[in-house]
Amino acid sequence: MAHSKHILPILCAILALICVGCNDKAPRTQSEDKVILASFYPMYISTKNVAEGVPGITVKNMTPPQTGCLHDYQLTPKDLQNISHAWMFIANGGGMENFLAKVISKYPNLNVVEASKGITLIAGEGSEGPNPHVWVSVSNAITQVQNIADALSAKDSAHAELYKTNAARYIQKLESLKTKMHQGLDSIPSRDIITFHEAFPYFAQEFNLNIAAVIEREPGSEPSSGELAATIETIKEKKVKALFAEPQYPAKAAETIARETGAQVYTLDPAVSGPDSLDAYIQIMENNLSVLQKALK
Repeated sequence: MAHSKHILPILCAILALICVGCNDKAPRTQSEDKVILASFYPMYISTKNVAEGVPGITVKNMTPPQTGCLHDYQLTPKDLQNISHAWMFIANGGGMENFLAKVISKYPNLNVVEASKGITLIAGEGSEGPNPHVWVSVSNAITQVQNIADALSAKDSAHAELYKTNAARYIQKLESLKTKMHQGLDSIPSRDIITFHEAFPYFAQEFNLNIAAVIEREPGSEPSSGELAATIETIKEKKVKALFAEPQYPAKAAETIARETGAQVYTLDPAVSGPDSLDAYIQIMENNLSVLQKALK
């Protein structure tokens, strides 16, 4: 019995050492992952595709999915806390994130990636600066995915090949989407569209559509009576049959114009909100294709 009493503590010590060894090799938890923080939904979806399956990486969307475009968005204390813990911050750039200069000055060591780098920007109205809605063009979305992949590969060279493989696979899907959309839209004779706000110039440029008028320059800014009258006149003059509202915003002004002109209101989605799925952008654009084919036939 005395012999057993000496052996028992030794066995317990050995088991404890084995458990410690096991804990050292325990998989990294999500809370310990390097966090890539995307500024808003379209950047989140693109980044998720590029970083899919990369060990030790978590992709998060800084803003709530229902935020939509970041027009006049003000950073919250929670946003600043999330940014302070981020390993990389993915922004659209081009003037979309008006808080970006503040982020860079407050966190000078943060790796900030502007995904619109290298894209030729379309001028905004008046003194607004460039139009930042570049991702609504599928070609520009492809450029953004490549920019994100390049930045991640350079920052995390150990997983560079995986980032590049993911990006190539997603870009192939986007190229197929672009081909499908051109095949569905290039032969449509009616090219004039009237949109809700200035989210679609890059989309129109890519698919050779003409934006005859914009109902609201900024979402939520009700058009004046003069602007409404001018839009109604444009619709009548060009015989435009379709108005395009957006699912993220009320369509009150579009419905008023429709009553005055007999034009029908349809919905075009600029992909600023949607489901948390890798193919969400593709699905949104395929739906836009169906809507346009129906509206412009």
